[in-house]
Amino acid sequence: QQLQSDRYAILRGKGTERIGSGEYNDFFPADGHFCCAGCETPLYSAASKMLEGCGWPAFGTCYADVLSRPSVVCQVDWVAGGREILCRRCGGHLGHVFIDGKPQRHCVNSLSVIYREGPPPFEEPSTEVLCDMSTFARQLREHSSGGSYAGVVDHGQGD
Repeated sequence: QQLQSDRYAILRGKGTERIGSGEYNDFFPADGHFCCAGCETPLYSAASKMLEGCGWPAFGTCYADVLSRPSVVCQVDWVAGGREILCRRCGGHLGHVFIDGKPQRHCVNSLSVIYREGPPPFEEPSTEVLCDMSTFARQLREHSSGGSYAGVVDHGQGD
C-alpha cells in the first residue's frame, strides 16, 4: 500500500510535523495501541503515552517483538542532531528520543503512527521496553575512534 504524501514525507523523508499540529499530540486513550503508519507494526501501548507538553506525542516505552527486541531503534541523527528513532521493521522515521530522566521520552510525529483500539495482535502477552540504543552507541564509537564517521565524511575525494 502506498503512503499518503504527508506520511511519506515524515516516514521516508525524515520530516518533522509542526509543533503542536499532530492529531495525537493531545490524544490520551485509556487503552489501545499505536502502530507504525508505514508497516502496521505495533510500537506503543496507550498506557506508555506521556503528558509531556513537548508539542509531539510522547511515549516512555515501546513494545518488544517475539525475540524480545525493542520495536523502536535509535540511531544518530547526523543532520538535525540528537537521537533519531525508527521502526525496527520498516526503518520509518518516528521522531527523536530524549534521555532526560524519564528514562526515555520518545517524541513521535503523529503522521508516523496510527492509533488502533484494543490490544496489539501478539500471540503472547506483550512486554514494554526502552528503545534499542545499540546502533546509536556503535555509531558514536566509530565516529570517535577515527575522528570521523565513514557514512557521512567523504574520505579522499577531491583531496
